[in-house]
Order: sequence, then structure tokens, then C-alpha cells
Amino acid sequence: MSSSVKAGLIGAGAAVILSLLSLIPCVGCIALILGLLLYAGVGVLAAYWMPPPRTAGAGAGAGAIAALITALVDGVVSMIITAIRFAITGGAEVMSQLPPEALQQLEQMDVEIPPAVFTIGGALGVSAICCVGGLVLAAGLGAAGGAIMAASKPE
Repeated sequence: MSSSVKAGLIGAGAAVILSLLSLIPCVGCIALILGLLLYAGVGVLAAYWMPPPRTAGAGAGAGAIAALITALVDGVVSMIITAIRFAITGGAEVMSQLPPEALQQLEQMDVEIPPAVFTIGGALGVSAICCVGGLVLAAGLGAAGGAIMAASKPE
């Protein structure tokens, strides 16, 4: 197993734990910051486990791959958690926050969408967009961590 995959899977386990911890009120912000540090950390770990001699470019590549694995698992788990949360709370709470004009337009168009379906679909759509953004951010942080580690300890 390559250093990237090994570091990515370890990071994925840590990311799942952070995703579950983010369900606790007031811990979500801390979990977000720790998640960003995790992406850089798995990049460092992937570069550390590379066989010497290490180069900054190879370390950046290994770190980016490890962080992408971590972010992909984290994104999927977060999407599942989001869907479950919206299914449990129901869509009525979110629908009540929509402007009355938007609800009137839906009624005029004879659109009858159950609130739970509307919010679960919307939540999954937003989560998917965030997941793609998270992958890009994770690759950058993992590459930076891997490059710095490889450059500082080439042997």
C-alpha cells in the first residue's frame, strides 16, 4: 500500500470522527478548523512515509492524493449526515424560513413538493457543491503539507 493511500485512509478515519463530533452544538467550528489541519497533516504523513530521497514535488503529489482520499470520505459521510438530519427534523422548519413570495410562486405553478423531499434534495445538492470545493481545498493543503515535509527532510 502506498504512503498516500495509507495516510489518506488514516485521515479518512479521523475525518469521520470529526464529522460526528461536529453534530455536537458549538463543536462544529472547532471541528472545521481541525479538519483543515487534518488535510495538511495527512499530506505531511504521506510525505513522511515516502521512501528517501524525498523531493518537494513528489511530496506534494503524495500529500495531495492522501488529502483527496480523506476529503472524499469526509464529503460522503457529511452528505449522509446532512440527509439524515434533514429527514429527522423535517422540511417544515426550513420551508418556514422561505419568503412568502417564493411559496406563493410555487403554489401558482401547482408545484406540490413535500417539504422533507424539498429540503433533503436541496441539502444534498448544497453538500455536493461543498464536497467539490472541499476536494480542491484539501488537495491544496495536502500538497502544501507534503511539499514542506519532503523539502525539510529529504532523507
